[in-house]
Amino acid sequence: MDYKSTFNLLFFIKRTRMLRTGEAPIYMRITVNGKRCDTGLCKGVDPNLWSSEKGFASGTTKEAKSVNALLDSIRIQIQRIIINLRAENKPVTAVSIRNAYMGIEDNAGKKVLALYREHNKKIKQLENIDYSPETIERYEVSLKHTENFIKSKYQKDDLFLTELNNEFIQDYEIYFKTVRKCAHNTTLKYIKNFKKIINIAISNGDLKQNPFPAFKMKLKKVDRGFLNDEELDIIINKELHVQRLSQVRDCFVFSCFTGLAHSDLYNLSKENIVTGTDGGKWIKIKRKKTDNLCSIPILSVSQKILDKYKNDPFCLLNNKLLPVITNQKTNSYLKEIATICGIEKNFSSHLARHTFATTVTLNNNVPIESVSKMLGHSSINMTKIYARLLDKKVGKDMEHLNGRYSISI
Repeated sequence: MDYKSTFNLLFFIKRTRMLRTGEAPIYMRITVNGKRCDTGLCKGVDPNLWSSEKGFASGTTKEAKSVNALLDSIRIQIQRIIINLRAENKPVTAVSIRNAYMGIEDNAGKKVLALYREHNKKIKQLENIDYSPETIERYEVSLKHTENFIKSKYQKDDLFLTELNNEFIQDYEIYFKTVRKCAHNTTLKYIKNFKKIINIAISNGDLKQNPFPAFKMKLKKVDRGFLNDEELDIIINKELHVQRLSQVRDCFVFSCFTGLAHSDLYNLSKENIVTGTDGGKWIKIKRKKTDNLCSIPILSVSQKILDKYKNDPFCLLNNKLLPVITNQKTNSYLKEIATICGIEKNFSSHLARHTFATTVTLNNNVPIESVSKMLGHSSINMTKIYARLLDKKVGKDMEHLNGRYSISI
């Protein structure tokens, strides 16, 4: 921008993107020679105080004075940035001014998806070393969704890192919840994956600071499902004449009585069966997800299932104790089994782990410390997520109070 170029700085609010505080976010618009660049200021204001004509807060309240003082300070910073860019013979554009204000170095060679692909390529080299195949697949899926979002939102094949701002992450969240129909927690998991890429860019020096510092992630508490005693009995005793369904049911029931996650069940082999100090058989296996050791005594139900498949050709060939298939197919077949059994619950392989924690152990007076060790948790706080007491147990625990107290009416 030479001295004859046109420059304009405007502050405005977006009433359509109200913050949780009830305030409207303030944005800055830099325009140079008709080309503009908008960015959020990570600051909100009561929309009733804002004057759209003047571009600042009206009134003499403490909030209005605070907001206007900030905007005056930013206006001075922008003027200094323009002076410095000219002194350094650097191009003065709306984007370069915005980037200098945000502390972002212009680097046209660094793009979002390119950095994402580079990350995925590196973790692929560490498959089964530092990263599980499931984690790698999760990042590949996240990358694909990000590609689709950028293409649909910006009509581009990629974005420069310097183009990222708070509006991007807000629209990114909306994309998953509306276009992809993802639940809140699932959406935040995708955003968490993306923010890892941004953190890499920051640590590499490609970005000086977080381009969307105002975005906060908070998972919603979810009541995870489980099978009660009656439903578990139905699953165990249901005659299934289709082999694939019968095998999936057996593996699911085994998890209900051991608490093993699908990935650990898949890796279960003869080497994981040991004789405990009590003389009984135990499962000793490190969780694939956390590398924590699980120590689980084998109950009679579990042993019967192991005996059923001890000579199974698939198990013998692959050194496995059970004919476990992929998690995706398992979940699909479990939904078929649920329909056959007349159980209206969202069946998945992880439902077995919750059933073990709630129905099989905690509600049969197994101490939470023991349950935590069997589940391979690093702390009891993690186990408490699974800890729900059924009405049956609460009623039983209260039985001794009947007749203890009397009342005269």
